[in-house]
Amino acid sequence: MFGPDTVTWRIDREAVIFLGAGRALLLQLAHPWVAAAIAEHSRTLADPIGRFHRTFDIVFAMVFGSLDRALSSSRQLHRRHSMIVGEMPETVGPFAAGSRYCANDIPSLRWVHATLVETALMAHDLVLPPFSVAERERYWTESRTFGALFGLTADDLPADWSGFAAYMAAMVQSETLTVSPAAREIAAQIFGGARPWLRPPRWYRALTASLLPERLRLGFGLELDARDKKSAQNALRWITRVYPKLPDRLRYVGPYQEAQARLRGEPQPDWMTRCLNRAWIGRPQMDVRGKG
Repeated sequence: MFGPDTVTWRIDREAVIFLGAGRALLLQLAHPWVAAAIAEHSRTLADPIGRFHRTFDIVFAMVFGSLDRALSSSRQLHRRHSMIVGEMPETVGPFAAGSRYCANDIPSLRWVHATLVETALMAHDLVLPPFSVAERERYWTESRTFGALFGLTADDLPADWSGFAAYMAAMVQSETLTVSPAAREIAAQIFGGARPWLRPPRWYRALTASLLPERLRLGFGLELDARDKKSAQNALRWITRVYPKLPDRLRYVGPYQEAQARLRGEPQPDWMTRCLNRAWIGRPQMDVRGKG
């Protein structure tokens, strides 16, 4: 769907995009429909690593997979979302108790898509040289194609980057994003660590909090004191110094390396790519599942 010359590949190949994973998740949870759907239909709390793998598996398949794999993942996502329907358990912001939600609803799909697009670019620019205005415009054009794999049409998305930025600003200021009790509970479980061995380090929690709009950060009850800020700044300073010097084999995510090998005509990814794939998507190879 994309390819080596796209801005999308240049951004999503970087392992550093993981710095934004917490932010993207919390922004999605700030939408009451998304929070209700995750609370009632997801195994996020019971299987957080599995949730991580499933999310990146679908996203990377759409971005780096063969055309058949990208389209298969798109259909798989639509089928999964079609089963996620329910009613709001309580009134949250503009959403009344008893009102119906559906994961394939266009406004919620548009918001999830937007959080992934914006956060990936933000995480990239934290560590690597920022993209130019023209490159951002190109990135958004490509992201509209990415949105089509979510089930979004051209009319569902802003026409250009400035329109996208305006949409994000309006969403952040609107009551549509209201942190519900369910969202706070999920966030507390993930970032507080019901399982201590899975608890994100202090610097990552602080960095995630610093990347959120203040209204939403406060809604989630995330503290950001001087010690937290220093912890995030020190970690980011170290990452910014070390990360760009890493060899490509360590910097770039496994699915990107598998895609490059596929373009070179290699039938199977090598052992290192398979190891990286296990870390990112929970499987040694991205393009092995059946179609459908």
